[in-house]
Amino acid sequence: MAPRIESEREFPAVFLGLAVAALLFLLAPAMVTVAAAFNDGNYLQFPPNGLSLRWIRQFLTSPLFLESFTFSFRLALVVTLISTALGTAAAVAMVRVAFLGRDALRALFLAPIVLPGMVLGLALLAFYATSGIGLMGSYVGLVLAHVLVTFPFVFATVSAALARFDQSLEEAARSMGASPLRAFWDITVRVISQGILAGGTFAFVASFGQFDVSLFLTTSEMRPLPVALFDAIRFRTDPTIAAAGVFAITTVIVSMTATYLIFDQGGKRKNKPKA
Repeated sequence: MAPRIESEREFPAVFLGLAVAALLFLLAPAMVTVAAAFNDGNYLQFPPNGLSLRWIRQFLTSPLFLESFTFSFRLALVVTLISTALGTAAAVAMVRVAFLGRDALRALFLAPIVLPGMVLGLALLAFYATSGIGLMGSYVGLVLAHVLVTFPFVFATVSAALARFDQSLEEAARSMGASPLRAFWDITVRVISQGILAGGTFAFVASFGQFDVSLFLTTSEMRPLPVALFDAIRFRTDPTIAAAGVFAITTVIVSMTATYLIFDQGGKRKNKPKA
């Protein structure tokens, strides 16, 4: 019988070393980007030639990058709201209603996660261009494309939360006179709120950093930050590009940290002993 590991201290050091090495490897591009943004030289280079905030100030005064950053942020907020609402509703339907073809429909909902972004973007471009429904080059078309990409994240996390939910709690509330909508909102939504929040956070991050789909559907009037960075890096070599990347990385870190703090506070409130 294999020995049981009782604590993290007994975990083989080689596996911990491999985990740390893998983490550093994944974080290396972000660390290089941050270092290059504070470079005092006139070109992108690593290690930096001295430290300076000049390129951070350049980003904050650059109409191109600042407009793209705010556009991506607003777009991600709109997409997150829509994806969270649709993903939560779809997850409730998939978990609670049994019907023929449910598994096939669930696989269809999750398909955008496994499809290559370039394939999905090209397919949407062809559909918009040939359907004649007015979505080609429109803001609504871009929002719908981002919702298609981010919807599966909300659907998956809320489905997982609902799978552990005891539906008898909602039935008990209804037996006490609560309406179906009131029982669902006061009981079910509160219990699975962390799953909804996690899905919304993933949706925001995925939309904010979405490049593949956006590349095919954006115009000169609406350019998300990833597309603006792609266009700029082909013609420019100054560290303003890295500074824009720093603000994008910071936005993602802040959103993930806020989600973690909300989860942590929610867990402490649940585990807090009653007086």
